[in-house]
Amino acid sequence: MLFDDKVMEECGVVGVYSPSQEVSKLAFFALYALQHRGQESAGIASFDNKDIHLFTSMGLVSQAIHGDDLLKLKGDFAIGHTRYSTTGSSNIRNAQPIISNGPQIKIALAHNGNVVNAKDIKEELIQLDCSFSSGSDSEIIANLITHSPYTSWEERISYLMRKLKGAYSLTVLTEEGIIGIRDPLGVRPLCIGNLNDGFIIASESCALDNLGAKFIREIDPGEAVIINEKGVQSIFKSTEKNCNSCIFEHIYFSRPDSILDDQLVYHSRMLMGAELAKEHPVDADFVIGIPDSATAAAVGYSQESGIPYSEALVKNRYVGRTFIQPDQNLRDLGVKTKLNPLTNLISGKKLIVVDDSIVRGTTTPHVVKLLKNAGVLEVHLRITAPPIKHPCQLGIDMATKKELIASNMSVNEICEFVGADSLGYLSLGGLMKTMNKPSSEYCTGCFTGNHPVPFQLELDKLNLEF
Repeated sequence: MLFDDKVMEECGVVGVYSPSQEVSKLAFFALYALQHRGQESAGIASFDNKDIHLFTSMGLVSQAIHGDDLLKLKGDFAIGHTRYSTTGSSNIRNAQPIISNGPQIKIALAHNGNVVNAKDIKEELIQLDCSFSSGSDSEIIANLITHSPYTSWEERISYLMRKLKGAYSLTVLTEEGIIGIRDPLGVRPLCIGNLNDGFIIASESCALDNLGAKFIREIDPGEAVIINEKGVQSIFKSTEKNCNSCIFEHIYFSRPDSILDDQLVYHSRMLMGAELAKEHPVDADFVIGIPDSATAAAVGYSQESGIPYSEALVKNRYVGRTFIQPDQNLRDLGVKTKLNPLTNLISGKKLIVVDDSIVRGTTTPHVVKLLKNAGVLEVHLRITAPPIKHPCQLGIDMATKKELIASNMSVNEICEFVGADSLGYLSLGGLMKTMNKPSSEYCTGCFTGNHPVPFQLELDKLNLEF
């Protein structure tokens, strides 16, 4: 994806209980708020009359699900999912939620994350006569639940957490209610809100806001809760104390209006920008942010440095991710399709350009060229993430080590490669100053190589298309 050199999140999940409103519609509008977490497929499952009803389709939420589809999804309970594939290809058979039948239980499941020992677990489940129709680790998780040797939910979840290695935030649709499960590492976010006479579980609090729900709290790492007519109940808590939340949720993935770790993401990004200004000051006329994820950081840099903030690039909001591979002659055109400079404002100026990350380095040179072609005298790049040197297998599509530019070039070499006049990355220590939890509670493996799960041993066995 040469037009969009960003790390990609895997999925967004929701679960809604409401006895007085159409839950499928509530789930639909909650998914709208989580569209940034996945754009390949979307789906909703509901429970009514002792059965699960399911609809999934490819595309954006607005393209995949229509009013007539929602009419078929009756009941007081519903879960929803919007997907970007990391494990399993972009295919309708991998769309979620997925349904799993066991000897004593039937569920629907929506999953955000990546399980690194999924292939080994799949082989164990095949020995139990489980069959599989998709290439996703989510189906493996669902079968692990429905074919558990235990009967109570507390025992099933304890068994699940003992078996799985990796990242998983789940919403599980059952006849008793909707269960929200967050892995002991707490890699991916999951929160709970109150919705009039009902409740909602979602990947981010912005989905709660979209429905007018009141934020209650984040689900703890290693915790499982159930929402139903009895309210919200915590039904399991792991004794493991090894929280490693993904730092990229703060840097890039989550919407700026979401709350993570009891802190507004917009505020976290402003603090990152301020730290950048302290670590890498430079004289310029304006501070700009690459829209939209770096806007808050650019504002923070501006306020700390005293250099005016200005918009310089207009984003075409109707251009999403593209899978068309352009030839060399079309790469600049691809960038211009997404970003257009305000030439009259920036011509003859020196700019500090704030962005959240440089991954492969495929897009940044074209953005710098775009600005300089618009008459910008100097481009000083400032990046709110430290250099990304290591790939991730916990739910982020971040390329291979060979493709990561910071794994193969020094900062000075990258600066020369992208055509900037200077380049400064926020240090890991500076990044940690902006967080609301101790640095030991975050996964920073993409910067340091120190991952919370020793997945490197698993990679030789992991077949991404099971």
